[in-house]
Amino acid sequence: MIGMMTKYPHLRQDFAASLVVFLVALPLCVGVAVASGVPAELGLVTGIVGGIVTGLMRGSSLQVSGPAAGLTVLVFEAVQEFGLPVLGVLVLATGLLQLLMGALKLGRYFRAISVSVVEGMLAGIGLVLIAGQLYSVADAKAPASGLEKIAGLPSALVQAVGNTGALASIALGAGTIAVLVLWKRMPGKVRTIPGPLAAVGLTTAAAAAFSLPVATVEVKGLLGSIQPPSLSAFGELANVGVIGTIIAFTLIASAESLFSAAAVDRLHDGPRTEYDKELMAQGAGNAVCGALGALPMTAVIVRSSANVQAGAKTKASRVMHGVWLLLFAALLPATLALIPIPALAGILVYSGWKLIPFRGIVSLWRGHRGEALILVVTALSIVAVNMFEGVLIGLALSIAKTAWEASHIKLEIIDKGAGPIQAYLSGNATFLRLPKILDSLEALPQDRPVELDLSGLHHLDHACRTALENWAERHSAAGTDPVRVTAP
Repeated sequence: MIGMMTKYPHLRQDFAASLVVFLVALPLCVGVAVASGVPAELGLVTGIVGGIVTGLMRGSSLQVSGPAAGLTVLVFEAVQEFGLPVLGVLVLATGLLQLLMGALKLGRYFRAISVSVVEGMLAGIGLVLIAGQLYSVADAKAPASGLEKIAGLPSALVQAVGNTGALASIALGAGTIAVLVLWKRMPGKVRTIPGPLAAVGLTTAAAAAFSLPVATVEVKGLLGSIQPPSLSAFGELANVGVIGTIIAFTLIASAESLFSAAAVDRLHDGPRTEYDKELMAQGAGNAVCGALGALPMTAVIVRSSANVQAGAKTKASRVMHGVWLLLFAALLPATLALIPIPALAGILVYSGWKLIPFRGIVSLWRGHRGEALILVVTALSIVAVNMFEGVLIGLALSIAKTAWEASHIKLEIIDKGAGPIQAYLSGNATFLRLPKILDSLEALPQDRPVELDLSGLHHLDHACRTALENWAERHSAAGTDPVRVTAP
C-alpha cells in the first residue's frame, strides 16, 4: 500500500474526489437520459464512457465528461424525428468529426466563437429544458415546439389541479427544486452529500413512504439498453436533416466542452488544457458512445467543478468515477426503478435555470449592448425555431456585428471660415461605409480648397480608395485648387 501511495502520491485525494463526482453524476446521467426520451441506462453508459475512455486521454486533466443538459433538447428532437436506432449513427459521426477537427488542430478556434452566442445557446436550451420538464413535473405530455411548450404551461397546470396523481407529482418536483435551492445553506457536514443526490434520495423516500401514485424510471438492464446502430441506420446519412443534426451536435458539444475547459482551468493551478487534444478526447468518447447507441457526451461544468472542489489532483479521479458508475449499472440497476420521474425533472428544471446567465445579461447590457442583444436573440431563436437554426442566427448576428465594427469610420470636418477645409478620416474605410463617406464629402462647398487627411486610417480597401480618388478629381474640376490628400 505504501509503495502504491509512493507511485501515485495523489491517490487518496483522487479516490475521495471520484466518489463525490460519482454521486453528483449518477442522478444527472439518469435525468438527462429520461428527459432525452431514451432508456435511463444509456445515460449511465455515456457517463461510464466519459469517465473511463475520455478520462484516460490527454486534454484537460480535471474536466469530467458525460451526458449533458445542454444537449437534452436536441437529442430529444432527434430521437423523435429519426428514431432511437439512428441516435448511435448521429453520435458516432459527431465523434469522428471531433476527432478529425482535433487532428487538424481546430480546437483552439472554438475559443473564437462569440461568448454571447454560446451563452445565448445555453440560455435558449435552459428555457426549452425548463418548459419541457415542467410538464414532466405535472405528469403531462409536453408539446413538440419550444413556443408551444411555453404557451401550454398554464393549461397544463389547470388540468393538474383536479388530478391527485398530478398534484403528487408536482409536490415531489417542487420538493426536489426546494432541496437543491436550499442545500447550500445546510451545515458543512450535511453538504458532503451532493445536492442532486440528496434531492433524489429524499423525494424517492417520500414517494415510497407515502405510496404516492407517481411515474418512476423504467429499467431495461444495462445490456438490454445498448443497441449498436444497424447497417440500415447508416443509410439515414443521406438525409439532409440527419447531416444538419450531426453538425449541430458537433458544434454544440465541442463549444460547450472547450468553454467548460477554459472555466475549469480558472478553478485550479494544475496543467492547462490542451484544446486540440481535449477535442480528440471528446471525439473518441462520442465515437464509442455512438457505437454503443448511447447519448452524446460533453464536458460538464457541474461535475468538473465538483471534481476540483473535492480535491482531485489528476485524471485518476474522473476515471474512477466512471468505474463506480459501471459497478452501479452492473450491480444495482433495479435501484433506478425506485426513482420518481418528477424528481429527475426537478433536477433538470434547476439545471436549466442555472444555464440562463441572468447576471451576465445585465452586465453585458451595461457595457456591450450589441453582445447582450446577440445573447437574447440567440436564446429566443432557439425557443422559437430550433436549436440548430437558433445557433446559426446567433453566429450570423455575431459576424454582422464584427463586420460593422470593423468598418467603423469617423469623418471630422474642420472649417475655420477661411482657407482650406480640413477633412480627417480615421478608423477602417471599407465599402460598407462608403455611401456615408461620399455623402459627407460631396456636401462640402465646391468653391473652397479641401485637404483630405487619411493618415488616421487603419485600413483602406480598394473600393474606398478608388471612390475617394474619383471624388478628389471631380471636386478639383470646379476651378478651385486641387484636393490635397495625405496618404494613409
